[in-house]
Amino acid sequence: MTVSVFVDGGAGTTGLEIVERLRGRADLNAVTLDEARRKDAAARAEALNGADVVILCLPDDAAREAVALIENPAVKVIDASTAHRTAAGWTYGFAEVEPGRAAEIAGTARLSNPGCYPTGFLALVRPLVRAGLVPADWAFTVNAVSGYSGGGKAMIAAFERGDAPDATETAFRLYALGLDHKHVGEMQHHGGLAHAPLFAPAVARTYRGMIVEVPLVTAAMPGTPGADRLRDALAESYAGSRLVRVAGKAESEAMGLVTLERNADKDGLDLFVFGNAALGQVRLVATLDNLGKGAAGAAVQNLNLMTGLDELAGLRL
Repeated sequence: MTVSVFVDGGAGTTGLEIVERLRGRADLNAVTLDEARRKDAAARAEALNGADVVILCLPDDAAREAVALIENPAVKVIDASTAHRTAAGWTYGFAEVEPGRAAEIAGTARLSNPGCYPTGFLALVRPLVRAGLVPADWAFTVNAVSGYSGGGKAMIAAFERGDAPDATETAFRLYALGLDHKHVGEMQHHGGLAHAPLFAPAVARTYRGMIVEVPLVTAAMPGTPGADRLRDALAESYAGSRLVRVAGKAESEAMGLVTLERNADKDGLDLFVFGNAALGQVRLVATLDNLGKGAAGAAVQNLNLMTGLDELAGLRL
């Protein structure tokens, strides 16, 4: 079986990464439009309705418009924008985060690809909340830093061509200082949390890679869960996963640092639990590629699941 795939917005950062992962696969047939036909509404509508799977790499409003153009009920849609991440009728495409989610993805026709930061946060927090080890009404904080490719073409240009002094004259910068980042609602909704987490994102002068950290004062939590219990719960949740890896106790205790580039150019996700029993404190840490498991890699994984292909086909391990 050959699956036809149309990437709408394939010239953007995420789109290019997806196209690269699909290139050369005998089980897929890429539907492409040249520059002139991409601007032709009829040609684009034909491509949207003629493919087996459409992957949308568009701004939110454009993604909604594209979905409205799809009249063929057989077309499956993967939306990489934030437009449908908490929308009714859309499956959230993080296969490992909930029991049975991979099967849901396999049977859905409308899938919303997760955000990069929420992927790290939910991978760490959701299994612990579900297991009752961490309260759903806890006041979570999330410290995270991404490579500048996460900001798309404008930010890439600012860092690489010197178009914006505030970007090019620094190695590290905080942003979303109004505490209103668009990923917060996604984190709360899919985490099953009573309160929005306090999200503190940053950008570093490296092209790709991401660290997401959730610090916890476990001494103040019911049951005072320590690092070992939390690590064991994560390991149990992701047992058998081929893309999510939980570092063991010995490995974690031997580590002196975690680098932003640890999972750069890979489509996997590594999770760590560091703790100090005497202080009753824990640091939950996730490393991933903002363009990999945080975007294009996840989209290709979901494409594979939705079409019955090898889940890891085209992925970078």
